[in-house]
Amino acid sequence: MRALALKLLGALLFLSALAMWAFRAPDRPVETLVARWAPPPSQFIELDGQLVHLRDEGPRDDPEPLVLLHGTGSSLHTWEGWARALRGTRRVIRFDLPAFGLTGPNAAGDYRGDTYARFVLALLDRLQVPRFVLGGNSLGGEVAWRTAVLAPQRVAKLILVDAAGPDFRSDSVPAGFLIARVPVLNRAFEYILPRAVVAASLHNVYGDPSRITPELVDRHYELALREGNRRALGQRMQQVQRGADAERIATIRVPTLILWGGRDRLVPPSVAKAFAAAIPGSEVVLFDDLGHVPHEEDAASTVTPVLQFLQRHKS
Repeated sequence: MRALALKLLGALLFLSALAMWAFRAPDRPVETLVARWAPPPSQFIELDGQLVHLRDEGPRDDPEPLVLLHGTGSSLHTWEGWARALRGTRRVIRFDLPAFGLTGPNAAGDYRGDTYARFVLALLDRLQVPRFVLGGNSLGGEVAWRTAVLAPQRVAKLILVDAAGPDFRSDSVPAGFLIARVPVLNRAFEYILPRAVVAASLHNVYGDPSRITPELVDRHYELALREGNRRALGQRMQQVQRGADAERIATIRVPTLILWGGRDRLVPPSVAKAFAAAIPGSEVVLFDDLGHVPHEEDAASTVTPVLQFLQRHKS
């Protein structure tokens, strides 16, 4: 019996070692990723010792540039469709938040919502943008409303896209997020990363998985390997704040557009109703066939209400 147990243990260790070899994915220096994922108009700006990857496009005389913030595990590329539609008439600024994309982790390992909001304000100070329209998806949506709370005089309008904020229960969580939440397991994933895990996570957040392209999977996979990002994701998931800021959200008094995917299983459409109830005069648009990242899944359909909203609320 003991001999059998030892054989089984040996087989398990062998299979574990084989998996580690098959799926090994060491961190990649940011320099090795720039050529593919940061061609012009990408640029890097130093801010408090951190190089921030950003794109700043459109007319420089725009009095209220549109600033777009991505969600957890994503990057500025998620807004490419919107930027293409808007940059002819509006200045559009988007950047990789700390812990993600080519910006990578911050030295303090602090990824709380208000810390992100202060980062946004500091970066826009560096860009000399005193007042702006602020939009965000998921985590980026949370950072957007937190920025509006911290600096209401600077946020002219707010666009929340499947944003985190009011308390909710997810119907389904991407595999990558689940792994990042589990101590020990998340440390193992600093060294291994099956491409299938990335693909499965994207299937989870799209309403129509047939829209997922190999390049999309490549982008998420390779940027996840950016040096320090996987450890930072684990730290971020341990710092998630949920449902404790309803009173703060209710202080928002700027024109607010709320866009939501009807097939969002991560942050359900009921959260859109909660935001609408909390923010006076806010407008809600639901896209029945889209998921958690509707702006990326169908940029053409989702940017239309944005253009209409900006037209209605000209400053």
